[in-house]
Amino acid sequence: MGSFQSSGLALKQGVVAGFMAMKLAIILLAAVVAAILTMSVMASSPKKGKAKLRHLVAFKFKDSASKQEVQRVEDAFAALKGKIPQIQAYEAGLNNSPEGLNKGCTHGFILTFDSDKDRDAYLVHPDHVEFGKLVKPLLADVFVIDFWNRD
Repeated sequence: MGSFQSSGLALKQGVVAGFMAMKLAIILLAAVVAAILTMSVMASSPKKGKAKLRHLVAFKFKDSASKQEVQRVEDAFAALKGKIPQIQAYEAGLNNSPEGLNKGCTHGFILTFDSDKDRDAYLVHPDHVEFGKLVKPLLADVFVIDFWNRD
């Protein structure tokens, strides 16, 4: 009878080991399926772009600034995009907010940079320095804020 018990015990151990192996295989299969589904969803989701540094500038021109002088400033600012390679994008426009919170600023500009280093290079670039000499005598006020966009 001892031999019968030991063979029964071996059978139970074999069944338990087989059950554990099957359970492990099911868990591994579920993990693989979950990973494949996750990769599929990630591949079909729109990718967020790399954050960009925005340099926002608002001008309030002096009342004495002529339309021609203001136009010259607008043209010179826009031309910086072609002269300073660190500028990734340039946008400009006139204030049209109905809120009345513009503090007299009429012109807005947004420059886009890839890094702080690129923005810093722009700030000291000779063409930007010359632009500053053109615009400074015409301004009653200026507002500048830099920020990293968040997608």
